[in-house]
Amino acid sequence: MPLLETRGITVRFGGNTAVNDVGLTMDEGRITGLIGPNGAGKTTMFNTITGLQKPASGQVLLDGADITGLSPAKRARRGMARTFQRLELFLSLSVRDNVRVAGDVLRGAGRKRFDVDEATDKVLERTGLTDIAGRDVSDIPIGRARVVEVARALMTSPRVLLLDEPASGQTERETEAFAEMLAGLAGEGLAICLVEHDLPLVMRLCSTIHVLDYGELIASGTPPEIRESPQVIAAYIGTEEALK
Repeated sequence: MPLLETRGITVRFGGNTAVNDVGLTMDEGRITGLIGPNGAGKTTMFNTITGLQKPASGQVLLDGADITGLSPAKRARRGMARTFQRLELFLSLSVRDNVRVAGDVLRGAGRKRFDVDEATDKVLERTGLTDIAGRDVSDIPIGRARVVEVARALMTSPRVLLLDEPASGQTERETEAFAEMLAGLAGEGLAICLVEHDLPLVMRLCSTIHVLDYGELIASGTPPEIRESPQVIAAYIGTEEALK
């Protein structure tokens, strides 16, 4: 059974259908890709999975339990975390304080024995941010700021992590380190869903890839299957050269 599954998700905005009858799966210890052109419905799916958007129909299941009616906060307490396409950080705070704030929320929610400082140190080390922990987020490159968002999400000890274009703004070296970190997190059992326009990165990291186009799920499969799909090439990739 998949750790997370969507069944028949349909989202409408007025008379427009943003997502139509989409079913996705995410497995524990695996990185799943969600790709497609701009406006394909990827962020809408993330918003629906995390509870920010109510679907017109369909279900979101976690460990087989229907969580479609739960609030974002309740989903987070069940082990769901995400980052956003647009950076959502406190620019006037340090890297450490941006990460620490998620731990403060947990402690306020009843985790009385939760040592925020110890957990923050561990997450900063795990994500390679210890060397810039004292710097304000406004003073660091956008590529490192993306990692700060991931670190903050990890502070909630998620089982499911949804990443919306996390490699945007990263240098080639930063992307390599980021890919290694994500592979390590998946190896530790985390289920990761990656929305990303860096197709070589997606092809390298993901075990399964789902492809959206105009709100429709046009393909699901392994990287080789997606790479060779005429429908995916026509709708999004263009040529196989884009994957190299």
